[in-house]
Amino acid sequence: MRFEFATAARIVFGAGALGEVGRLAAEMAAGQKQPHVLVVSGCTAGHTRSLLDLLKAEALECCVLDVQGEPTVEFVQNGTQLARDNRCTLVIGLGGGSALDTGKAIAAMATNSGDLLDYLEVIGAGRALSQPPVPYIAIATTAGTGAEVTRNAVLACPPHRVKVSLRSPLLLPRLALVDPELTYDLPPEITASTGMDALTQLIEAFVSARANPLTDAICREGIQRASRSLLRAYRDGHDTSARQDMATASLFSGLALANAGLGAVHGFAASLGGMFHAPHGAVCAALIPHVMSVNVKALRARGQKGDSLSRYHEIGRLVTGDPTGAADDAIRWVQQVCTELAIPRLRACGVTEADLPVLIEKGRAASSMKGNPIALTRQELHEILARAL
Repeated sequence: MRFEFATAARIVFGAGALGEVGRLAAEMAAGQKQPHVLVVSGCTAGHTRSLLDLLKAEALECCVLDVQGEPTVEFVQNGTQLARDNRCTLVIGLGGGSALDTGKAIAAMATNSGDLLDYLEVIGAGRALSQPPVPYIAIATTAGTGAEVTRNAVLACPPHRVKVSLRSPLLLPRLALVDPELTYDLPPEITASTGMDALTQLIEAFVSARANPLTDAICREGIQRASRSLLRAYRDGHDTSARQDMATASLFSGLALANAGLGAVHGFAASLGGMFHAPHGAVCAALIPHVMSVNVKALRARGQKGDSLSRYHEIGRLVTGDPTGAADDAIRWVQQVCTELAIPRLRACGVTEADLPVLIEKGRAASSMKGNPIALTRQELHEILARAL
């Protein structure tokens, strides 16, 4: 057995933890001449004001970059120039996965020469970052992506109609701060899509071909918390114990995926997000029950009754709380939750049958597909997408 585990240098979790960020940022900036902070914000004006007040109380000069929607390559390039022009010595991302990934990419490109495309996978040269990024603090305000502890930044490239990653161990934030109170006012539809993203990441990392004992333990705990609390948080955003569970599950999903990889859901999600105006979490939710079903069917058909299939049986026990639960119970449970959360089908995002061949080819080339517990045929990949339509 051999495995590695890497994450943010420091994680601070807890209700009210945002109140500590001024002091923590000041400590990180200690010794810098004229420290200047770039705040990359994708959340409400109220949360942004709270953060700026905490930073200004520590005499930290700030400029703000607002993130609207998912970041593009061009947007990150412009943000990098803003950071350089203001000589920013610290970057703070505040928001969901889009804002956190934008902040990661800007912090990295502020210190590395060349064009962003030089470093991107799939559409770029995939060059390795050579210089450590500007110190970066990631503050999550949704319970979904776990981007506060991942080593990649997902960026859209509209000319190529695809999402790709800037990927490097150097992208791991210096500090990840998770405050469940920041999620209390999320609307139900955002709670649903981000929560299903976290659950999907936990399930995919647990059955991944690269899973290891440490990520297994994290996934088991995260799946249990998400299964007992996602619907509660959806129905009552101020259910504090449910919000804490979902913030924990999201954090754990990021820890797990960064070290065990993902699978077919995220292999397709990158292509779908690049080709259509499709929120990432909703796409994952639309796909996950069908990926689970086809994976289990393929494992059975090919006679692979070992560890991968047993993991799906374990998921059945974890999500239902039934010691006799099995893979089919897991699939039914996930499908029922998607129905209760009113998850839209892919057709609602504009996907049609005619798009499936292109999505299949792009999905097969995606890095996440390599983590799927079994190599799926084109026919099986078509079946997943057709069911999700």
